[in-house]
Amino acid sequence: MAGSILGTQVRRVEDPDLLVGRSTFVDNLQDPDQLHAVFVRSPLAHARVASIDVAEAATAPGVVHVFTAADLVDPDRPFPRFAGVNPATERGVLSAARVRYVGDPVALVVAETLRAAVDAAELVDVDYEPLEAVADVEAALSPGAPLQFEELGSNVAGSRKDDDQSEPWPAGARVVRVRMENQRVATAPMEAHAIAARPGSVGDDAALTVHVSTQHPHGARDQLAQLTGLPPEQVRVIAPHVGGAFGGKAGVAPEHGAVVAAALALGRPVKWAETRSEAMLSMQSRGQVQYAEMGLDDDGRILGVRLRLVGDCGAYGGFGGSFVLGPTHMMVTGVYRVPALTYAAISTLTNTAPMGAFRGAGRPEAAAMIERLMDVAAAEVGLAPEEIRRRNFVAPDEFPYTTAVGTTYDVGDYDRPLTEALRVAEVDRFREEQRRRRETGAVRQLGIGIATYVEVTGFGGSEFAAIDVDAEGFATVRAGTSAHGQGHATSYAMIVADRLGIPMERIRLVQSDTAQVRSGGGTGGSRSLQIGGSAVRGTADLIYDKAVEVAAELLEASVEDIELGEDGFAVGGVPDARVSWREVAQRAHRDHDGLSDTFDFTLSAATFPFGAHVSVVEVDTETGRVTPLRHVAVDDCGTILNPLLVTGQQHGGALQGISQALWEEMVYDAEGNPLTSTFADYCIPGAPDAISFTTLNTETPTPLNPLGAKGIGESATIGSTPAVQNAVVDALSHLGVRHVDLPCTPERVWRAVRQAREGTLPDLWREPPAVFGTIPTDSEGGSVTSGAEV
Repeated sequence: MAGSILGTQVRRVEDPDLLVGRSTFVDNLQDPDQLHAVFVRSPLAHARVASIDVAEAATAPGVVHVFTAADLVDPDRPFPRFAGVNPATERGVLSAARVRYVGDPVALVVAETLRAAVDAAELVDVDYEPLEAVADVEAALSPGAPLQFEELGSNVAGSRKDDDQSEPWPAGARVVRVRMENQRVATAPMEAHAIAARPGSVGDDAALTVHVSTQHPHGARDQLAQLTGLPPEQVRVIAPHVGGAFGGKAGVAPEHGAVVAAALALGRPVKWAETRSEAMLSMQSRGQVQYAEMGLDDDGRILGVRLRLVGDCGAYGGFGGSFVLGPTHMMVTGVYRVPALTYAAISTLTNTAPMGAFRGAGRPEAAAMIERLMDVAAAEVGLAPEEIRRRNFVAPDEFPYTTAVGTTYDVGDYDRPLTEALRVAEVDRFREEQRRRRETGAVRQLGIGIATYVEVTGFGGSEFAAIDVDAEGFATVRAGTSAHGQGHATSYAMIVADRLGIPMERIRLVQSDTAQVRSGGGTGGSRSLQIGGSAVRGTADLIYDKAVEVAAELLEASVEDIELGEDGFAVGGVPDARVSWREVAQRAHRDHDGLSDTFDFTLSAATFPFGAHVSVVEVDTETGRVTPLRHVAVDDCGTILNPLLVTGQQHGGALQGISQALWEEMVYDAEGNPLTSTFADYCIPGAPDAISFTTLNTETPTPLNPLGAKGIGESATIGSTPAVQNAVVDALSHLGVRHVDLPCTPERVWRAVRQAREGTLPDLWREPPAVFGTIPTDSEGGSVTSGAEV
């Protein structure tokens, strides 16, 4: 047989359907007798609902029913969230007595047509009694702040705190301190939330069939089964083509639950597809305020780090605010030896949209924080950014390495990607140009930024796969992961083709249907190839063993002498003794039990991809505009199965990370009104804003799975944001600027330049909120809820 297909560039088998319009998204579905749903949402960030009058809307043309919380919400059965911070912040599928953010749904109009539902929604009359709102995460922790849930006694939804909160560095250490923000962003996938729910009828296998745009079909099924009281096996969930997710479509949301409840109540199919304005409010993430301190010796070696972080949950304890308690905490030491660390974090309620996940889910926030702190430390001790990093890297011979917070990294070689990124980016040449521009006082200054990172993927856990080879030699792979752009059909077909010798065009993937796939963890946390792919490989091994026995029977040879040949099997050393896959499959189906098997692969521990990014930017000191010039990403995701897929993930991830560094931010005013909830206001990049990236890889296989693979889906996002932010600050460092918060917008940059020239630059530090002194320590019962992997 020819050499392995693994490690070669193979074009995505998924793309033809997408390119020629054969794909099917939820909103394309046109079920006979289908109804359409539209939500009535609160225009206020915080208010009591005095009354809801639906009489006029209910009698409008085409309207079938108008639901309020009283119709759909069982007070003893709150909406089962995908993940949460605090059970006291649970909610129903519709809000009843109180709304807690702009966009909180209070009613659901169901009509024969979408137009009729939209028109009738305008007729629902809601009487609100406004309450004081708090949108700023630090203001929410101040004494006297308005409370979302009075029974909690504060806006603290969850917290963690090391017992010892003293400075973890010795007297005489050189200390740097920075208060920084990792801003709230909108996830903004191309396709918004969408669901079509159809109640079962006589003869149906399921009491409820749901097509939904989700990352986790089986998780969504379990949520909906819990909500409706139906047995899970009576709920069928199908995720057709999904137009992007990036963490924003974890499981299902309360609105999905409302549509399902309406469909069951009416006994008819109901469909809802979110508008772009709704999607801008339903999928938001990041949102941390970070108080970071580091002690170093005179040689720039880290002696200790103290961190106090505030995570913004938004309303109802959105699980994105819990990342400060889990994934961010796991990764706060980055790629460095940190001998001592003190940590405290608070998940905070605000009257803003509930926070979820976005590409990286807590790990980008950790990397941005430690990488910004390293650059400030480099300036303090007079070292180049790459030198201070190299002095503190965990060395290759120290792995597996357990960090100060107890996270165990599997394997790494952190200087390799840094050295390669510096070389390819031609940093020395750009620094010479930077010196020239500074000497001449050029308006447009150059900045060179470096970031080295490590992240966590896989998170352990198990995944299911099945393979069936039919009598004609075609293979069907069933996998519990759920692709929405990642290229699973290509990757899994490559694995099967490599192990079994079946051509890729004769392999198909079945996924994202709970009636056809026994179980599945869905897709999130860059888990799919390393867990799902390993499950596919394990199943292929079992099929191979069965097929070899049948081939040996056909060839009248010993099993030990059978080897893969061209489109089948051969006897080693006997070129003419061969049998095709079709012949093997036909014999297996005629005389045996066919060629089918299943396998569950368990990843014993998480894996830790790493890498280095170098960014070169040009900053106009008169306008504050930042223009990216060059971006080099060297990412290590273990063994690479298909370089084309890896490059695609690097390009998409890098642009999203650059965008967070420079442009994107969800902004609320003091009353909780969203100010950037359309693409007219929210600065998402287009093609003219992008540059051509240089993406490279090192390969350090993990020993934790048979493929040696780690995740890649989030890596470039994690590395790019701090590299660009560091580049912006570097461009202004000769003026005395030491920090610019994310995003580095023209206004922020221009203001920093002006303040530097006027000698009014603000201090990098201010003391954290006083509530850090009152939250319980971990040994005193501090609540730690980490949020799920998404």
